[in-house]
Amino acid sequence: MKRLTIGLAVLMVGLAACGSSTQDSKSSGGSGATQAKVTADPSKDKLAQIRARGTVVLFTDPKYPPQSYAVKSAQRAASTKCAANQLTAPEITGYDAESGKLVAKALGVEACFVTPSWTEVTAGNWGDRWDLAYGSGAIDFDRMNVLYMTQPSYTTPTDFFVPKNSPAKTVADISGKKIGACAGCTMEKYLRGTLNLPGSRIQKGLVGKPDIVTYDTEVPGLAATAKGKLDAFLCSVPVGDGAIKDGEALRRLATPAYYSYKTGYVDKQSGLAAGPFVARVNQIMRARQADGTMKRLSLKFFGADYATKAAGFNLARIGQHVT
Repeated sequence: MKRLTIGLAVLMVGLAACGSSTQDSKSSGGSGATQAKVTADPSKDKLAQIRARGTVVLFTDPKYPPQSYAVKSAQRAASTKCAANQLTAPEITGYDAESGKLVAKALGVEACFVTPSWTEVTAGNWGDRWDLAYGSGAIDFDRMNVLYMTQPSYTTPTDFFVPKNSPAKTVADISGKKIGACAGCTMEKYLRGTLNLPGSRIQKGLVGKPDIVTYDTEVPGLAATAKGKLDAFLCSVPVGDGAIKDGEALRRLATPAYYSYKTGYVDKQSGLAAGPFVARVNQIMRARQADGTMKRLSLKFFGADYATKAAGFNLARIGQHVT
């Protein structure tokens, strides 16, 4: 009887702990975030480290609208826990940035942002310099070697953009031409014929023998295309359309090369247990998809609903084992 009593007590404590970890905090992603309870060893567990520190450090690119961009005249809160070399929540916005802030809010910690190169992000081995990367990166089998994938936040078509005065009418017209893409991204892999994405429709062979030119990010590549230095540039529709909206002399060819699911990355090589953190991020994203928050953000920043379809992605089918 004594054993049974002790066992029941332990079970109830465990259930209470589980319940507290699954409830979304009502605090904000800014400097006013309420400190969440730490229930694991911060020196061994990534989620516990974040909660103990009181911040989640997120990747961002301040020049990547509408996914992420700097807020003019934004003020840092005097009470911020973000380091001096980190951006605070009011200083950055965009679909990806706001996705990270939603995670911070649900965890009850402050969102802080750092700006490494995208190549550093996709290479993994972050050295715990940041915790989570929402940068419109795709769920990609190759990247699963060094990164954990989380519940996708949105999905978009990837199209070819050409100079506004280009004679090209169809994608076939740019075969053998000089085509730009983000270095190491799914777009470069597509042009090289090596792209392998889970759950995505890939139109293979749309362009033959492209002369590939790579850029660290899409923005300078699109600008070069608008100036006629490239015959075309391959990127996701929101990025290319955003460049057109900002005044670049470009137009989009009609046929998408493929569709991809955009995810938040977590480093596999941090040395800390990532399982609880990845599971919590997944839970938060699914909750924000279910309550319509991600759809509203998509409509706000993209002018279209790219979020709803992503909610139906079955992350379990990619065969990822998180430790």
